[in-house]
Amino acid sequence: MHSIRIIGPGRAGTSLAAALSARGWAFAGFLGRRDQLAHAADGVDLLVIATPDDAVAGVAAAVVPSPGTTVAHLSGSLGLDALAPHSRRATVHPLVPLPNGEVGAARLVSGVTFAVAGAPLGREMVACLGGRMVEVADADRAAYHAAACIAANHVVALLGQVERVAASVGLDLDSFLPLTRAAVDDVAALGAADALTGPARRGDWATLSRHLDALPESERAGYQAGAALATRLAQEPASTLPAQPASTLPAQPAAV
Repeated sequence: MHSIRIIGPGRAGTSLAAALSARGWAFAGFLGRRDQLAHAADGVDLLVIATPDDAVAGVAAAVVPSPGTTVAHLSGSLGLDALAPHSRRATVHPLVPLPNGEVGAARLVSGVTFAVAGAPLGREMVACLGGRMVEVADADRAAYHAAACIAANHVVALLGQVERVAASVGLDLDSFLPLTRAAVDDVAALGAADALTGPARRGDWATLSRHLDALPESERAGYQAGAALATRLAQEPASTLPAQPASTLPAQPAAV
């Protein structure tokens, strides 16, 4: 098996270290912001930079290139050029939230998708974790990462709004989560356009107006943005893909 060192002992770094150690990789330890980085690439097959995006290029530049060592980052938005001056470069971005090392390690070996580019050792790492690989070119990284943020971060932020509005009428978030789960299941089975229900789908503008009137001023901009996206989706043509077998559809589709 290969050896790996990780710069950045945060949530992504600790998740990856635990996942690869469990798969037999030799882990050579973490380096943090107070450590000397010049020789970080020495003595390992793979050096992973698991820092915030804004720090990746500076960290890579601080490491002296080592023959035979691949240097990789975990950023979704950055390309291979952020890893200059290293000749063997790879980008490996897991499409899954990593909230802490324990949960993250389990998710990394659960068959999730990784966006990869560059040197082959990055792909070997993903293959060892049992992941699904997709190629994302440097020119497409920002748009790809925007989609990833919408899929996770923005959904969480929307549920934060659900939590606040629900609390205003004496309900908790748990009352609404089955609705969210059913809607996501519908999207998986039917596609987003065919899964959309609710007033925007029906063109029920009076209901949307009542919603806005009922919300405090601080919540209206978020609601209007969501309603605009729903209206745009409702105007898209129906899917031309064949319907999935009924057995794969949720038993209780979301209807709002």
